[in-house]
Order: sequence, then structure tokens, then C-alpha cells
Amino acid sequence: MDAEGTHDNGARQRNLIGSRDGEDDDSGEGVELQKSVGLFSGITLIVGTMIGSGIFVSPRGVLIGSGSVAMSLIVWAGCGILAMMGALVYAELGTAIVKSGAEHAYLLHTFKPMSKCWGQVPAFLVAWLGIFIIRPSMFAIMVLSLGTYATQPFYTPCEAPLLVKKLVTCAAMLLILLINCASVKVATKVQNVLTGSKLVAIAIISIGGIYKISTGNASYIAEGFQDTESNPSIIALAFYNGLWAYDGWNNLNFVTEELKNPRRNLPLAIIFGIPLTTICYVLVNIGYFSVISKEEVLLIDAVAVTWGNKLLGVMTWIIPFFVVLSCFGAANGSLFASGRLCYVAAREGHQMQVLSFIDIHRRTPVTALIFTTAMGMLMILPSDLSSLIDFFGFAAWLFYGLTCASCIVLRFTQPDLPRPYKVPIVVPILVVLASIYLVIAPIIQDPRMEFFYALLFIASGLLFYFPFVYHKWSLPGVDAFTRFVQMVFQVAPSHSIHDH
Repeated sequence: MDAEGTHDNGARQRNLIGSRDGEDDDSGEGVELQKSVGLFSGITLIVGTMIGSGIFVSPRGVLIGSGSVAMSLIVWAGCGILAMMGALVYAELGTAIVKSGAEHAYLLHTFKPMSKCWGQVPAFLVAWLGIFIIRPSMFAIMVLSLGTYATQPFYTPCEAPLLVKKLVTCAAMLLILLINCASVKVATKVQNVLTGSKLVAIAIISIGGIYKISTGNASYIAEGFQDTESNPSIIALAFYNGLWAYDGWNNLNFVTEELKNPRRNLPLAIIFGIPLTTICYVLVNIGYFSVISKEEVLLIDAVAVTWGNKLLGVMTWIIPFFVVLSCFGAANGSLFASGRLCYVAAREGHQMQVLSFIDIHRRTPVTALIFTTAMGMLMILPSDLSSLIDFFGFAAWLFYGLTCASCIVLRFTQPDLPRPYKVPIVVPILVVLASIYLVIAPIIQDPRMEFFYALLFIASGLLFYFPFVYHKWSLPGVDAFTRFVQMVFQVAPSHSIHDH
């Protein structure tokens, strides 16, 4: 896909913490987003961002929560069904509300007309959490997976030291940041080239597993439901890890304004992309269990490397090589999409205006990219991979459920809203119920402080919303800081790029 510029779509640029005298600056002509994403590119975007690090890391977490080989395969298929239902709800919202920004755009459209004071709160909070927690943690998880697979071959059969993993992770983050800051074309070309690497890795593991089973090596698969977990709260943790591998099903909604004929291509891309990914994931897990026992899967994060050691002999280096490329591509796409969320939120006045600034020469959202990368680095310093996945699942599905609830609300508040694609009402209801379960079950099962901190952080957004968004207060020194950032990074609001 090609996204050479950004535009404000007629929206006014407001500064969350520093609009001068609370006034908006909407002078100048914006740069139009190019509608360059067709149906095939849409499918590639969905599949390419979903198949990243998760399938090579999450099998361990899914098996811990499910307890048995057969139940873990059911969880993988169930995650695909849930992702498909959520994506179909987003397809209705995306074809009715043709704006980029996904959850932020849909919540703003749904609830803003209901109350002058509170109507923007859901959209603000989803941007607040997305920009400061969810998107940086998503980026951090993907690159930490890269660090795990890049270092593991040098320490096999032992685990690589955590410090080494984190140093490699930080270096990869900086490289991805440089690629995205350098040029949108470079970032998208990197994404397109690396998409093939993950499909190669999937094919190697799937075909290798099917071959082993066909030659009579099916003892681990034959264990079936032995030791299946009976506690539904623990199974919810298995779904967390599985759903992390499926995350990205909503990424096309972040770039709706760039999608050709979105009312047709958005639903079709989802209908083709997610089932394809589900089939790949189930086949890969069958491939794992064709040569690895569930006891071995529970002992190490880098499951795919262990599979390669057992089956590929002198060619075992192929798996970590392709997985590293896959993680790199997924992380590149994640950072690319995160910049768009920052821009959309900032153009609506829900984040600092400086996050919507664009490099006047390269036309990349440099400030948003730097901010997301810095937050991602902070995420990996104190945390390990498992805790990041648990926190991401908890925080993300809180707002996925709220967004699907907005689909139900719109059926009653705006029944005449044109809906080129209309999902059966039972689908958003089921997704909302599933999201409630995914949010509440882990708290009941393991009431860790991380969940309390997540809720506290979400609520803390109101401390910024009312003074800086609703009342448009300005902090002293912000204008000077903004000018400093503009001079150092050569960035400007998108509406004034033509003036330079």
C-alpha cells in the first residue's frame, strides 16, 4: 500500500495541551490521503499484520491455559472465529463510517452527538489508552519476539539471557523507527517484501508436520483432550495468548480513508483474510505437535526453533531466520499503523497537536513514530513477554467490546445510517459478551495489580480530558516546545505543509 501523505479531512487541528488561547488553527490546505489500497492489498495487510510473532510465541501460553493438545487446537480455531466476528462488526462500522482511526472514529461518531460533555469521552479514552499503552505494547511484544528468536540459536539448548534479548530488541526498534521516519514508500516496501517470509515459515512448519504425521508420528496429537483445563478463567488466559496472535484483524480499519471502494473491499478483505489466517494457525500448531510433546512446548518460548532443531537438521537456522523477518515485518506494520492512530486522534483534538505533525520533506509522522517507539522501549524494560501479552489482551478487548457495543447502539440511534454491509445483530452481541468474559475472567482468576493499574490508567485519562479537551486549557511553554520540535525535526501540521 502507498500512503504518501496525510490530510485533516476538513477537521480542525487542535492542541490537547497547548492550543493558543484555546483557538483552532485550520488555515491552509491539507494533503490528501491517496486511495491506494485495493482488495488484494487489503487482504495482504490483514494477513501480513496478523501473522507476525504470535503464532511462533503464543503456543506455549495457549497450551498452559487449555491444558491439552486437542483443547489448544480448539482455542486456536475459536480465536479465529471470535476475530472473524469482531472484524465483521468492524466491517459494518467501517462501511457506514468511512473514516480512518478504527475504534476512535466509530466511538466518536456514535457517542459524540449524545452529550456535549461526555460524548467524546469513549473515543478520547480509546486514543488515550491506545497511544500510551496498547499500540506501544503491541510494538514491544512484536520486537521482543524478534529479539527472542534472533538470540535463541546462539544459546540453544538453554534460554538466551533476558538482557541480551532486550538489547537486540531495542536495536531492532531503532532500525524500524529509522525506516518509518525515512519514507512511507520505504516502510511499505519493507512490509511487502517481508510478508512472503512469514508465509514461507508457515508453509515449512505445516508441510513438515503433515509429513511426520503421515509417516506415523502422531503420538503427541493422539493425546487428544488428556489433561484439559476445566477452569473457565484459566481458559480465558489461553484465549488471550491466541487472540494476540490474531490481533491485526482491525488494522485495515485504521486506513479506511486510503482504501479503494471501502464499502465493497473492506468486508471482502476480511472475509478472505481471516479464515486464511485461521487455517494457517491450526496447521502450524498441528505441525508443532507432530514432533514436540506438550511438556516440551511448556518449557520454552521459542517453540518454532525447537521444532526446527528436531526436524531440519543442518537447515535448522531457516526457522529463526524466517521468524525474525516475520516479526520485523509485523513490527514495521504495527509502528506504521500506530502513527495513523496518533494522527487521527490529534486532528480531532484528542491528543497533543505535535503528534499529528509530519516531516515536511519526507511526509512521515516523525513525532508520532518517535513517541510510540520510546513508549515501546519503556514497556520492555521491566516486563517479560507473558505479562505484556496478558496486559495487552485485557486492555485491547475492553475497547474492542465497547466498539462492538457502539454498533448495536447505532442500530437504534441512527437506524437510517447507510449500511452497505450489515452484520446480523447477534454477532456484535456475541462479541460484546465474549469481551466481557475476557476482561472479567482473568481478574477473578488472578487479581493481579497490573489489571488495577490498567483500569486506573484508563480512568486517569479523564484528568486530562476535561481541562485540555473539553475546556481547552493551555499549559505555559507548550507553544515554545512545539516550535522547538518543529525546528529540530523539520515537521509541521499537515494543513501547512504546502506553505513550506
